[in-house]
Amino acid sequence: MTLALREMLIAFRRTPLLSTLSVTTIAFSLFAFGLFGLVALNIRTAIAEVEERVEIRAFVAESAPVEAVFAAMSDIEAFPEVARAVYVTPEEALAKAREELGEFEDVFEAGVLPGSIEVRLKPGSSDPTIVKAVAERIRSYEFIDDVRFGEEWVEKLYRVRTVASITGLALGAAFGAVAIIIIGATIRMAVLARGREIAIMRLVGATDGFIRLPFLLEGLAKGILGGLAALLLTWIARSIVDRYFIQTVFFDASLAVLGVCAGALIGLVGSAVSVGRHLRRV
Repeated sequence: MTLALREMLIAFRRTPLLSTLSVTTIAFSLFAFGLFGLVALNIRTAIAEVEERVEIRAFVAESAPVEAVFAAMSDIEAFPEVARAVYVTPEEALAKAREELGEFEDVFEAGVLPGSIEVRLKPGSSDPTIVKAVAERIRSYEFIDDVRFGEEWVEKLYRVRTVASITGLALGAAFGAVAIIIIGATIRMAVLARGREIAIMRLVGATDGFIRLPFLLEGLAKGILGGLAALLLTWIARSIVDRYFIQTVFFDASLAVLGVCAGALIGLVGSAVSVGRHLRRV
């Protein structure tokens, strides 16, 4: 292992331009992938924030006993999909209607707003089928006059989330494949540049494992350096967007480490494949 590490360092010093090219290629390939990942992360975060605003509003009849309403609220909060249920008085409803209007505009124009139960759902429960099922269960209470949850809006939100997820996976796979191809070609150039060295090592009886190890360590090191550089470039790009355009979310520590590990893995696999092909030819 010590000899392999020494050979790796010698290779870096012997071909600094090619080594720099390899690291730069890995960095910019992962940077492009990282930018896409950052965009996908922020879209997902924005959709999640909108999903948190999905709510069901059940209008209570004027003659409804207070005890029955609060008993129903306890039942509703026990639903597995429900995060909380809050009673909104007619006065509070009127104040909200003046601010929000929206789909409740017709009720507001009537001049009288009934009390209502405002139901917030748990994260992950914004599926139109789930929302509609909860609304129907709430509608079954005798003192509930009407239930509204913006059915059309919920369905559109769910479609947007589905399309964004499928598109994100497809584009992510495409970016990843292109990055691997470019990086693999660059590492192969580095291996070919040391073809005579590999042939001489073969002639003096070096095993394939002994020949491979320095190249694998070199690919691993280049991948780590490229991953770190890509992470730095992505952070700089995000900082520029934050400063001049809009506030965005950056990768958390686990995703950042995963990105660097992806660079290391790509460098390792690229070296292994390139060296393996070359060894079969000499």
